[in-house]
Amino acid sequence: MGIDEAFDALQKAVNEDIGKTGLARERRDLFKTALLSEPDVLETFGSGSLSRSTQLKPIHDVDIIAVYDPAEHSEWGGDGPSAEDALKHIRDQVNRLLSQSSGTHDNVVRHTLLRNHAVKCFLDDPDDPDAFTVDVMAALRQEDGSLLIPEKLNTRWVPADPEYLIEKVADHQRDWSHFRPLVRVLKQWRHTVPVEGRIKSLVMEVLALNCMPRSGNRSEGLKTFFTAAAVQVNEGVWDPADLCGEIQPDLDRTGLSEALAEARDIAERACAAAIEGDTDDALRLWQEIFGDDFPAPAAPAKPTSLITGTPALITPRPIKDAPQG
Repeated sequence: MGIDEAFDALQKAVNEDIGKTGLARERRDLFKTALLSEPDVLETFGSGSLSRSTQLKPIHDVDIIAVYDPAEHSEWGGDGPSAEDALKHIRDQVNRLLSQSSGTHDNVVRHTLLRNHAVKCFLDDPDDPDAFTVDVMAALRQEDGSLLIPEKLNTRWVPADPEYLIEKVADHQRDWSHFRPLVRVLKQWRHTVPVEGRIKSLVMEVLALNCMPRSGNRSEGLKTFFTAAAVQVNEGVWDPADLCGEIQPDLDRTGLSEALAEARDIAERACAAAIEGDTDDALRLWQEIFGDDFPAPAAPAKPTSLITGTPALITPRPIKDAPQG
């Protein structure tokens, strides 16, 4: 097996099934259409990794944003209870339109839950750890095109621009067809990294956006990424739109940097082995980074000694004190 074929196999293991991805999009679009029928909703669009095509399997949730008419909600947008009021307004609309028992548009929502920024709508049993949800966020469009979104815990509205990241990812993909697929690979890789706490999926995506090349093969691209990201992560990973600050303030920067540096060293050896024509060794090195989902031949057996069996113990001849003369 060649290196390209091995990367194809890894990608197939990481990617979600096309049918399941299609179903997730259908569920997202159902909510977009239903909410857009409301007189106070100006536009709806998908956000999150599914809208950027960087989703990692399994897909448990999708995100949409409903942009409301500020003329209909003049009390929204400032500090105070309006952030929670906006989420309650979404919950009431979703239940009226889509509740399993009495929805006027469809009957799919079994339960709703107010979170900090969005309303989590359960399409499956809420007690199922793999329950599929649609997370709906309210927003007000600003003059510069960015959004204000509610933050319930801090009783305020905060700026955000998810469309900026969607476009940046799409732009990178237009230049380099391997970009989105490798973002998914790196999101999977983060689960194997020995760090304190977890690494948010968005951290890896933004690191990839900043550190991935825009041309070349996958091997060289990953080597470039690991090299640059091992340094950049020490400065923190920040919102590309420069509105929301650091993406994960509690990130174990040191642990992730060390893991990236280790992957860099192995990737360099793998690329060098490939250049020298030792494809098998290159495959085994990439497998060290990505695990068994990356196919590689077994390491050659170590040479054995020509001597078989247990060697006999050689005992010295006894020394006798013979008389002299």
